[in-house]
Amino acid sequence: MAEIVQQRIEDRIPELEQLERVGLFTRKEVKAMVKKVSALEYKLHRRIISKEDFITYIQYEINVLELIKKRRSRIGYTFKREEIEFTIIHRINNVFRRATAKWKDDVQLWLSHIVFCKKWNTTTQLSKVFSSMLAIHPDKPAFWIMAAKWEMEDRTSSESARLLFLRALRFHPDNQKLYQEYFRMELMHAEKLRKEQKALEQAKMDLGQYEFSEEIMKAELARVIYKDAIQKIKGADFLLSFLAIARLFDFTKEMQEEILLDLQSLHADDPLTWDFMAKRELEAESLPSSEHESKQTKALEVGRREERCCAVYEEAVTAVPTEAMWLRYVTFCYERFKRKSNNEELKQKRREKALAVFQRAHESSLLAESLYKQWLQVLLAVGLMDTAVEVAIAAARRFSQSLDTWQSCLQVLVSVRSHDVPTLFEEALAHIKPKESLPLWILRVEWTEETQSLEDTEAFFQKGLLSLVPAISVAMKEQYLDWCYRTGGVKKAKKVFTSLQENRPFSLAFFQKMIQIEKEQETCKMQNLREYYERALREFGSEEDNLWLDYIKEELNHPQGKPENCGKIHWRAMRVLQGERVERFIAKYTLAQTGHL
Repeated sequence: MAEIVQQRIEDRIPELEQLERVGLFTRKEVKAMVKKVSALEYKLHRRIISKEDFITYIQYEINVLELIKKRRSRIGYTFKREEIEFTIIHRINNVFRRATAKWKDDVQLWLSHIVFCKKWNTTTQLSKVFSSMLAIHPDKPAFWIMAAKWEMEDRTSSESARLLFLRALRFHPDNQKLYQEYFRMELMHAEKLRKEQKALEQAKMDLGQYEFSEEIMKAELARVIYKDAIQKIKGADFLLSFLAIARLFDFTKEMQEEILLDLQSLHADDPLTWDFMAKRELEAESLPSSEHESKQTKALEVGRREERCCAVYEEAVTAVPTEAMWLRYVTFCYERFKRKSNNEELKQKRREKALAVFQRAHESSLLAESLYKQWLQVLLAVGLMDTAVEVAIAAARRFSQSLDTWQSCLQVLVSVRSHDVPTLFEEALAHIKPKESLPLWILRVEWTEETQSLEDTEAFFQKGLLSLVPAISVAMKEQYLDWCYRTGGVKKAKKVFTSLQENRPFSLAFFQKMIQIEKEQETCKMQNLREYYERALREFGSEEDNLWLDYIKEELNHPQGKPENCGKIHWRAMRVLQGERVERFIAKYTLAQTGHL
């Protein structure tokens, strides 16, 4: 191994001598390089090699290249590149080649080699890298696309790019991205040829010696790719992706029309087709207008376009009366309703249209669950409270197993302070699993506190406290304690805390709330705080390191605190806490002791 390393070092001597002779590096720096390189070479020739050693070696050589580049720029020396940079680049490529041969499955390693070759413009080497990578990873379409793009854009070789795409499609005949990029490449090639021909014609040069294939320039190859793709891969969205690409090129009008005809004939029952055709009306060219056209006229034009869109949607829901089709129509109307406009007439039309479409979809029982929430937002925004309540109840009963729908329903009823909340709440609990019903209890608490008497509120809290679902019982304890403090003062809060402190399960927030209540009093007693902290630590001492720290801070900062107790609290915490919690506690305690926390 030593002989091989020594040989590698000796191979560097001409390069190092040149670096010193031309003034890019000093003798001291060259010696330091030899020492560093020796250590790196030994790592690469050990019996057991690691990928990290190869990466470190490559990174070091790249850093040397970057440094040489900066020093050349500084001193203005541009010669001897073959003896210096080319040698280093060749060595880096060899190390990359060894690494990728050893760790063939490491995609990042291959990509790093490609990035290096592109940056230092090693075209021949990059071609070899792509060939090796595709031979080992033919199952990755992204690599084929990357190689083809490089051939097309960097080497301007459309033929090589075309061959790569054809090979890729043999491996991945159903890959959408490959067809899309191949289609784009052929259109780019056609555009390039058209520009070249136009430039030659403008220069009045003889076109006889140049070959401009009419088929390629008219994008016939792209059309063949498109036709083959839609035969193998079905779907309106895939077909529309070709239309989006074709629109980027101004010579594809005929192809765009052909794609639209295929869309309407092959996917006439697809909601996406109707959605696209409807939205095209928004982009339709209008009559030429003057620069000083009034806002009123522009609003009228927008209104007319939206009416044409809706006409297409109306035809769509008649031809394809499905939930998916109504989803597209309703979503369009809702989005237009949300758009801002200073024209009151246009806003009114959008509002009326949105409400009418929501209602018709609902009456057809084809309104998706997700859209009821949007409908409720529209109704509340325009002030139709009674209708909103009716819709909310209807939605909840139609999707009776959906927690989100019941939650939206109760939110509407709570916001309008409806008296139907208790009935709907009980109905919701009958359909929703108890473990998932906590949000409904929270909403009911909000409504009860705002609208009901203290006795009714107390009765509801007592019902919640007796729940067999731990999450509900815990949440009700927190809410009950807070409500008692707000309505009955600290005495009632303490009484409730005392009555509940042995009624498990608890949450830490329950005890923290009681601690906060005590600290808000004018005469905050440390004795009471100790009692609350001790009770909290009995439940959560093994899990909450911050609770111990808060207890220590209270003893230190409270006027009635006993700093001498801090040592005992610390000792207890060290005994109770486990694992990472002990380390966190020690770190935070140390910071607190030094005044940094």
